[in-house]
Amino acid sequence: MTDKKGLPLTRRQFGKGAAAAGAAAAVASGVPSHVEAAGDTLRVRNYSDIQVLDPGYILAAPETDVNLCMLNGLVTYKPGGDWGWQLDAAAEIEQVDDTHITFTLRNDIGWTNGFGEMTADDVKFSYERVADPAMESPYAEDWIALDRVDVSDDRSGTIVLKEPYAPLWTTTLPTGRGMILSRKAVEALPNQRYEAEPPCVSGPYEIKEWVPAQKLTLGTVDGYAGPFANPDFTTIEVFPITDESAAEVAFLAGELDVTTVPITSLPELEANPPEDGTLFQAPSLKYVWMGINQDNEQFQDIRLRQAAQYAVNVNQILEAAYFGLAEPATGIVPPGLVGHRDAPLIAFEGDPDYSRQLLEEAGMSGGFDCRIDTLNKQSYLAACQVIQANLAEVGINAEINVHDPGVWWTMGDEQAGDDWKDLQIMYGRFSSNPDPGWYTMWFTPQQVGIWNWERFNSPEFADLHAEALVTMDPAVRQGMYVEMQDLMEESGCYRFVTHELTPTLYSKSVVPALGPDGRMFWKEFKKA
Repeated sequence: MTDKKGLPLTRRQFGKGAAAAGAAAAVASGVPSHVEAAGDTLRVRNYSDIQVLDPGYILAAPETDVNLCMLNGLVTYKPGGDWGWQLDAAAEIEQVDDTHITFTLRNDIGWTNGFGEMTADDVKFSYERVADPAMESPYAEDWIALDRVDVSDDRSGTIVLKEPYAPLWTTTLPTGRGMILSRKAVEALPNQRYEAEPPCVSGPYEIKEWVPAQKLTLGTVDGYAGPFANPDFTTIEVFPITDESAAEVAFLAGELDVTTVPITSLPELEANPPEDGTLFQAPSLKYVWMGINQDNEQFQDIRLRQAAQYAVNVNQILEAAYFGLAEPATGIVPPGLVGHRDAPLIAFEGDPDYSRQLLEEAGMSGGFDCRIDTLNKQSYLAACQVIQANLAEVGINAEINVHDPGVWWTMGDEQAGDDWKDLQIMYGRFSSNPDPGWYTMWFTPQQVGIWNWERFNSPEFADLHAEALVTMDPAVRQGMYVEMQDLMEESGCYRFVTHELTPTLYSKSVVPALGPDGRMFWKEFKKA
């Protein structure tokens, strides 16, 4: 990856350039360009472009969606209404006791680019690599209970845990950090990691072409005979479209085969469904919140953070951004999962009078100026405008800054620069997986300067999080995760908003493979 002068581009420089290009393309056309007719090609939307495909360092869920087409885990999620798993690279796998999982690989999986067959040593390398503190993976906690992987022969081995690990089969093995890489290929790379160009793949698809901010083209691997071989679609075209409204326009114009759409479109789509489309609705595992950077000079006083919290009316946000169709969140853990809270500590409507009292106690009765940062997305901007008005009501003057994905997803990362120091109030959303540990892991002290942009730093929270991961009793875990969310809210750093919904439109020419939350497994899509 180089600039026009042939000089290497940093990830951050690339992200800014790609975002600018994407914005220009969107303004010019409003829908994806160079879209070919369907047939053997599946045309899908992702909410951001790829930047880092290395499973140990991805920046956002859309990169995992792409990886699921190109890499294998021992197991993978099974499409349908339940969070089940199915065999992937493993021909056999068994948890023989609380800390030992034996596996045998299939004998028909090879690496592209001449890296030979997949081996049990590749499994050992992949899982121990993420767990290794020296590799500084932000996802190391997925394998925090890993002691080692013992290799028995070329295709067999045993995963050995230091202690029982509750999320192993729900959020580790079937998803990103369960993916297997080639030891030979990755060890040959600088720093033993890669960004947008995998050195080899083991799945049914590989990257054929990538035009940043415009289109990623995946094509089937010649001669592939492993799991999910001979997919119905030989080509998958992935269009990065940040805004769901633009994606809906593209679908209705016949330029996409499947996409999520805005919640605000539901009434119209239900009343007048598109002739060639099917609407699917699913509860979401995502969570949306307003965060406050406690290390920013303006917000180091907890009373000022709490003043902002109590000023915000969540019900008004939901009305403006989602037309009242999304339910308010009681915390980060959604309904249906262990750890969901019955109610937040701060009422959904807030308390402006108490907010003004806090400002007075902090010596800021005259208010102050601050900034709200968010992703450039219509619903987020609408939400931030409500927050801006709520804050203005108590005397806090907030400016809204919107950012394209290439910039936004690195703003709180200390390794990407000093932008984190200027972050004050943030409005954002994280995707997640079906275990409460995958909700709380991003807010531990270890994640400060990585994904913990609020820089919430609670040893008590960290201890509870670690203990809950090895607690197998759901009732005991429930109390731990409720307490953790209480600590988050009490810190003044968080105002929980919603879990949204996941409305999806798909063409009647395809049979989609969707998870319980609407996530898409493209390699398992079929022709109708």
